[in-house]
Amino acid sequence: MTLPPGVVLRPILPRDDAAVAAITRQVLAEFGSGLANDPEADAMQRAYSRPRSAYFVVERDGRLGGGCGIAPLLGGDDGVCELRKFYLLPGVRGIGLGQALLDKCLLTARGFGYGQCYVEALDRMSEAHRLLEANSFQLLQAPLGYGELRGSHTWYLRSL
Repeated sequence: MTLPPGVVLRPILPRDDAAVAAITRQVLAEFGSGLANDPEADAMQRAYSRPRSAYFVVERDGRLGGGCGIAPLLGGDDGVCELRKFYLLPGVRGIGLGQALLDKCLLTARGFGYGQCYVEALDRMSEAHRLLEANSFQLLQAPLGYGELRGSHTWYLRSL
């Protein structure tokens, strides 16, 4: 996918941590999630520098607009990764950045040797549900692994 003019998709850097934490908290608060105080949000670059993990951010005109990562599914099979912390600010939604991030994460997951990708999404994130379903994610009836979202959520799985 070609990115819109002025947009860069790249791996997270240590200097991005504060901005990514703010984006994470803003989006979670927007959707009424009680996870807005997630401690991992303050050190995302370090959290996603672990083996078989990666986090990518999008910049638009030099400002971070969101990001998405993959990591091993906690409590899950070694061949399953989890799509995690997929958050975009309202001002950068609807221009293809979610698709670009998803494509980058799935390609990276394949490169790490994962065979499936799992994701949990808050029920209120209807745009995220549409994006996942349009990209062959299948709805599950129960969570896999330990998962991070508890409360009102939906689970998906996709073969890579």
